[in-house]
Order: sequence, then structure tokens, then C-alpha cells
Amino acid sequence: MPGLGGHGIPLDPFYLSWKAKEFDFSTRFIEMAGEINVAMPYHIVEFITEALNGRSKALKGSKVLILCVSYKKDIDDLRESPAITIIEVLQKHGALVSYNGPYFPKIGKGRKYDLQMQRVPLDDLGQYDCVVIVTDHSDYDYQQIVDASQLVVDTRNATAGDPLTEDRS
Repeated sequence: MPGLGGHGIPLDPFYLSWKAKEFDFSTRFIEMAGEINVAMPYHIVEFITEALNGRSKALKGSKVLILCVSYKKDIDDLRESPAITIIEVLQKHGALVSYNGPYFPKIGKGRKYDLQMQRVPLDDLGQYDCVVIVTDHSDYDYQQIVDASQLVVDTRNATAGDPLTEDRS
């Protein structure tokens, strides 16, 4: 899973930990859970990098398509979406990132991001070095995506294959 998003869940472990400390409760595992959730988008970028390296491609200059940017399946909510962090980190490392998703024709500026991106159609998936399934919306035909793509990193096991990669070389 690429991480948690939404308006409450990503912050709840940190709030619970803060509140528990008021009553002298140990919160080590709660804090670790929160830290793991925050780290997951970075772990996914590392996995994408390794998957590309396995095909003799560097992340820098690779064309990467993100499928979809909502924080959860079949909703139109970007709040705390791990996809935003994944896109930002990929761009920082020189990847040429595009996205597709049924709910967002464009991504502009939010409280914590400024991406200024337009949704791309799902035409010619073979042009991308890697397609990353971040959110498993019901609108996608995952078999068609796998068949048409060079490399798929599936963070949601939507393809029902290997939970993280589907290499179509």
C-alpha cells in the first residue's frame, strides 16, 4: 500500500500518541505506525527505482504514469493523498511524471503542493517506462493496462499478479 490519506487517518496516530502521553501511556507502537504511514510513498519511489533499474533504466528521464491521485478507491478526494508525495519525489529525482484518474482533470495548487498538471488519456501506455497503480479505482481495466504497459508497479494488487510489479518485456 502506498500510504494512507484522507482527513483523519494519517493524523490520528500522532494525535492518539500526543493524547496518551498526557496520561503517561507508552506510545512507541502508535508512533511507529504513524512513521511507517508517512514513509510509504518514499518506499514506493524506491521500489519504482529498483523496478526501472532491473530493466537497465534510470529513474531520471524515465516516463512514469501515475494511476490515480485520490487517496482512496472510487472517491474524489486528494487530502493527504500518497500519490501527491509520490509524484513530487519522482519529479525531484528527474522522472517525467504524468497522471490519469477519473476524478481530477487537473491538479493545481493545494495546501501542501503545487503540481500544475493535466490528466493524460490512457492512450499508448507503451510510451511510459513505468505505470504505477497508486489508487485502484473501479473504472480501470487492469488487464488492458498490464497488457499495454512495459512495466507496472501495482501498489494495491489491482492486477492480482505479483503485488508490486508486472514486467511486460
